[in-house]
Amino acid sequence: LPISGSMPYAQWHYPFENKEKFKTLFPADFIAEGVDQTRGWFYTLHAIASMVFDSPAYKTVVSNGLVLDKNGQKMSKRLGNAVDPFETMDRFGADATRWYMVSNAQPWDNLRFDSEGIAEVQRKFFGTLYNTYNFFALYANIEGFTPDKKELHSVSNPLDLWILSELNSLVASVDTSCAEYEPTRAARAIQEFTVENLSNWFVRLSRRRFWKSEQGSDQLMAFSTLHHCLETVALLMAPIAPFFADRLFGDLQSGRSSDAPSSVHCADFPQLDEKRIDQELQWRMRKAQKITSMIL
Repeated sequence: LPISGSMPYAQWHYPFENKEKFKTLFPADFIAEGVDQTRGWFYTLHAIASMVFDSPAYKTVVSNGLVLDKNGQKMSKRLGNAVDPFETMDRFGADATRWYMVSNAQPWDNLRFDSEGIAEVQRKFFGTLYNTYNFFALYANIEGFTPDKKELHSVSNPLDLWILSELNSLVASVDTSCAEYEPTRAARAIQEFTVENLSNWFVRLSRRRFWKSEQGSDQLMAFSTLHHCLETVALLMAPIAPFFADRLFGDLQSGRSSDAPSSVHCADFPQLDEKRIDQELQWRMRKAQKITSMIL
């Protein structure tokens, strides 16, 4: 059998050392490789594990599809349609490239790769998120806003209640999608919430609340709500866009106490607050959004 089937044991130098660590990590939760490994690595891992331990080697397999060119042809040097990944990342950045690939097609489907799609992701998602943060930072600095999650306990404005309900629905959706190995569904949900609900609706409808000359409770609630939404989005997107998320999260920690996490990757995943979810309010807002869209 190929040496690759010995990977789970060889990586820990088992059975000569790390016996206890090996027991906690075997079988693996999941492995991922191209579909061409169905009769290769996927098989040899199970074959050796079955013979030696009478056990499968992994619980879940993510069988990746192929990356094709924009016309659906397999990339090859002969056809001259191969894309240099390093040139692509130099041009667009690793985060935008990864977000495009994850959100564009399920990992097990073939992906038609088009660099124009990455440019669209840069503009529509990352650009929108960047502008939303800049809007927040501009007025938060002018007003001397200091983040305090305690403020969210007394939220009463319908816009705040709605976006916090949508935010917690997003947390539930992303958590479930990741647990079910559905990263594409998670990425699309994050992008839709950020571009449509947070930027196009919440920020636009709340602009006057941020511009008030005298800081009042409603203005403070608007700042607190937007800060919490941006921070949660940074935490949710971190597995797919680690660099952008870390910068966004770090900038949002300005003014926080010294015990705040030093990185988005050191912070806990967002916790679902079911009490914040108001399905009726979300339904009413979707009706308003649909009517407005039809009129426009």
